Amino acid sequence: MSRINFDLSDLRAFIAVADHASFSVASAELHLSQSAMSRRIERLENALGVSLFERTTRKVELTTVGREFLRKARELLVGLEESMMGMRDTAEKMRGEVTVSCVPSAVRYFLPDVLKTYHQQYPNMLVRVIDEGANEVLAAVARSEADFGLNYIGIQEPDIDFQAILKEAFVLACRSDHPLAGRKKVSWAELGDYEYMTVTRASGNRVVLDQALAESAIRPRWFCEVRHVLTLVGLVEAGLGIAVVPRLAMPQEGHPSLLSIPLAEPAVSRTIGLISRRGRPLPPAAQRLYDMILAMRQLPRSRAVKTRKLTA
Repeated sequence: MSRINFDLSDLRAFIAVADHASFSVASAELHLSQSAMSRRIERLENALGVSLFERTTRKVELTTVGREFLRKARELLVGLEESMMGMRDTAEKMRGEVTVSCVPSAVRYFLPDVLKTYHQQYPNMLVRVIDEGANEVLAAVARSEADFGLNYIGIQEPDIDFQAILKEAFVLACRSDHPLAGRKKVSWAELGDYEYMTVTRASGNRVVLDQALAESAIRPRWFCEVRHVLTLVGLVEAGLGIAVVPRLAMPQEGHPSLLSIPLAEPAVSRTIGLISRRGRPLPPAAQRLYDMILAMRQLPRSRAVKTRKLTA
């Protein structure tokens, strides 16, 4: 079946010309040039494979097919406008709460723009964000304390689905005045020459890094260990040393003092995904927010992922 290639603006142009029996009057009403109006009508006729108007130097009249299509076009637009009004009414009347659990390093990337749009569409909905470590985020979803979550781990329990949406690299965090600041990439072996800081073994990010370096003979020796990645970034900014952190934990480009440098030998990454309870449909309001975040996906659809329980 061939595709019907026209849009609502073409239908509105057609109705305006039919109502006024004039391209010039219809063009003025829709604030279009006559050439633009003609192109819209031509596109509609080509898509339908019929002539909708009989044109002479004096007048414009609907063909027999055009008169029949005019009735259908009006019905289509009226139905669409009624549907849109109904959706707006539903959005305005929708009340309640949506709770999202999210690891802090992912909050800044995923939520600000989405929450702004969501609030504009559903002004009476309240959104609660549980910004905790990976294990707490996972537990909040498993215990139904959150409708869904954003995390980089799944769980061994079979009732949790993990929908991958973004793969991000771990990077070297350093100040712009650090000796490594001018490098395009840095190997893990080079980090041992500088003051190195890390997150604790209770952190899920630390487990990801340890697993990636399990077969490596060279690991940087740390002098300072903290629990949270964002704390680590703050210490780097204060000039205490360097650290390896997820890219999302770093500020946007253009920060006055912090830089993100790609790591190599080996490169390490983690996958951020939406987690939800398997087999339990989300409430409508939560599903809409889930879908908005899912639309940001930069990975192909994946199957549920199961990993061992981690923290932070």
